[in-house]
Amino acid sequence: MSQRRLRVGLIGCGRIGRVHAENLSLRLPQAQLCAVCDTTRASAEEVAGRWEIPQVTAEPEEIFSDAAIEAVLICSPTDTHADYIVAAARAGKHVFCEKPIDHDLRRIDTALEAVRNAGVKFQVGFNRRFDANFARVRRAVVSGEIGALRQIHITSRDPAPPPVSYIRSSGGLFLDMTIHDFDMARFLTGEEIAEVYTQAGVLVDPAIGEAGDVDTAVTLLRFRNGTLGSIDNSRQAAYGYDQRVEVLGSKGSVATANRFPNDAVISDGTSVRRDLPLRFFMDRYQESFVAELAAFVESVLEDRPPAVSGEDGRAAVMLALAARKSHQEGRPVRVEEVG
Repeated sequence: MSQRRLRVGLIGCGRIGRVHAENLSLRLPQAQLCAVCDTTRASAEEVAGRWEIPQVTAEPEEIFSDAAIEAVLICSPTDTHADYIVAAARAGKHVFCEKPIDHDLRRIDTALEAVRNAGVKFQVGFNRRFDANFARVRRAVVSGEIGALRQIHITSRDPAPPPVSYIRSSGGLFLDMTIHDFDMARFLTGEEIAEVYTQAGVLVDPAIGEAGDVDTAVTLLRFRNGTLGSIDNSRQAAYGYDQRVEVLGSKGSVATANRFPNDAVISDGTSVRRDLPLRFFMDRYQESFVAELAAFVESVLEDRPPAVSGEDGRAAVMLALAARKSHQEGRPVRVEEVG
């Protein structure tokens, strides 16, 4: 690994931006967080003060124009992603961008074209690929350890729904939540999805339906190689953050369970029990957030292809759009219909 440190600027000091700022400051010695930006300057100042980051701005252009900054992390609202990717690429800076790239495929294509023309590295923030349990599932599948692929099931449920104000700007369940699971389905199997069929409804909070979204969904997948899959999502699971996968092959299966704060099991005269799973994604995927940034930094310093490409980001959006179309029209939708 190179001994040089990658000089990084971060745009967006909300929840995920703060996670990345902490990881860059404390856990990634191969990178140096030089500047933070948020259009609400007070947020940027708070992050900079906590982690002793020297440069603070409310203007993204100051990040793009700073010749000392080599790479940009985009953690701002989704509707800014594509424009910031283009601006960073044209400035010759490598880019890490949180999902999704955009909700519109044409804007995604414009951003990816800018990245290609500039010859910079570009990685999309699908952190679950870097979780050790899911990485082991992928190895078992793509190595042939469990034989020929037959079925995959992904469970992904949040402990509680986000605020309705967030729902309105999120792009909806499929583009905000299920998009992670579409990416995992592609990643875990190494196969492309040909068709989706979705059933969804409002079973958690009527206000989510009033905002034009759904909070509960089951999506069936048909892969190009004939493998069958399913994803079940809910915005609320009373017991915590539910993240599980099972894959069936001709020689066996591989599965992952939820992560818990401890391994203790209590047995008494009435029950055998344990504590609830970790409560949300910042606890469940703490290590994977570090690992994905480490992979991005190394791809730049070692001149390697990014671990999660722009095309991966585009494919997940296509699947989310196909799932939404399936729900709206009440029929299976071939992915090529939205591409």
